[in-house]
Amino acid sequence: MRYLTTIGLEVHVQLKTRSKMFCGCAVEYGAAPNTRTCPVCLGLPGALPTMNAEALRLTTLTGLMLGCDIAPTCKFDRKNYFYPDMPKNYQISQYDLPLCVNGAVPLHDLAYPKDAQKSIAHPGKQVGLVRIHLEEDVAKSFHFENSTGIDFDRAGTPLMEIVTRPEIESPEEAFAFLTALRQILVYGDVSDADMEKGQLRCDCNISVRPETQTEFGAKIEIKNMNSVSGVRRALAYEIERQVGELTAGRPLRQETRRWDDAADQTTLMRTKESAHDYRYFPDPDLMPVHTAPLLDAARTRLPELPAAKRARFVQDYAISDYDAAVLADDRALADYFETAAKAAPKPKSVANWVLNDLLSALASAGKSIGECPFPAASLVEMIGLIDSGKISGKQGKEVFAEMFATGKTAGAVVKERGMEQLSDTSALEALCDQVIAANPKPVADYRGGNAASLNFLKGQVMKLSKGQANPALTGEILQRKLA
Repeated sequence: MRYLTTIGLEVHVQLKTRSKMFCGCAVEYGAAPNTRTCPVCLGLPGALPTMNAEALRLTTLTGLMLGCDIAPTCKFDRKNYFYPDMPKNYQISQYDLPLCVNGAVPLHDLAYPKDAQKSIAHPGKQVGLVRIHLEEDVAKSFHFENSTGIDFDRAGTPLMEIVTRPEIESPEEAFAFLTALRQILVYGDVSDADMEKGQLRCDCNISVRPETQTEFGAKIEIKNMNSVSGVRRALAYEIERQVGELTAGRPLRQETRRWDDAADQTTLMRTKESAHDYRYFPDPDLMPVHTAPLLDAARTRLPELPAAKRARFVQDYAISDYDAAVLADDRALADYFETAAKAAPKPKSVANWVLNDLLSALASAGKSIGECPFPAASLVEMIGLIDSGKISGKQGKEVFAEMFATGKTAGAVVKERGMEQLSDTSALEALCDQVIAANPKPVADYRGGNAASLNFLKGQVMKLSKGQANPALTGEILQRKLA
């Protein structure tokens, strides 16, 4: 029997603000434990929250980027529950009046895992959203051998929760969703969205059912995934496990499971008979928010989104869809490419060097594009030296390697190494005459119809010139003289 998979994601995103959601404590990853706290984020009696306006603006900006409807008024509520990492025993969140509703995240081909890009089930798919609401993050628990410690530095960090519709049908689509979403968040400078730092966290709700069954199967939640690839692997494991249970005639129940990345499996955390009653009620210390000013501010910060940038790169720079997708994948890389492409006569040449040489060099050095040793202008200068015939393409590779190793300009490298190509016709003719006189057999072979002999003669000219002869011009002169 075939089974259908239905997946919904709840994605938590830490916003890129300097201070916490309801107090002035700094948001600082890696600070010493419990050094970025105050009475408000510790939930001490009598402490009063004050909204972070930048967090509201960034959430509104996210809603605009994802095509959401922005509520004219939103409010904050208290979500009541007891947990060691919740200092107040309630969390300030949004319930019935969230900031953003509806919207979607478009999936593009390169967002899928590489091994799945040639077998995408629904090309051009958009995954719909239910809502985006704003809340405060909780503290972080550290489990030691015989004890547990709580670091309250994270408590109160502005946190967006992005809830999808149950429209994802495979682990590969979940991977593509998170990749595409993260790209948009980084483009908008809303969040660094680094899963390893906990800036983007994801809970998965998954159910499987026989294809003849219309209603969804039992909803099983998976937690504790700290990478996009981990999400994919956890979902793949859970689909196989659930299908195995149903095939064996064992009914599934609603439960929460933990992903064990080392063991590559999920384990039971707790069962759920029904949804928790969090006893939401409006926070009495926070007034409702009219969003018109937030919308006005967010509209001025709307970036060119990845899909629009990909299309424009194809149109403006005559590069392929694939090249445009790779270049637009990272905003900093796209900016570097475009700076160079605008200054170069042949943008396609710039794309080739960035994609084939620069990305490879950065990967080998373990660097990001922001750590590139030379600016875009230096790359344009180097390409110009090749196009003008002052250095050969092979020499260009050597120049590029030296530029990457030292940060020197292309002109400086060429001058220091004495690499400028010899393109003076009279000087090249003299060299060709010497080679023809010294190699009568290859000359006779060429004149007898052995075209390969010309390459030998060109090589001799290159040797005489210590590699500086212009190869193309040398070939033309030899052909003319041997005709």
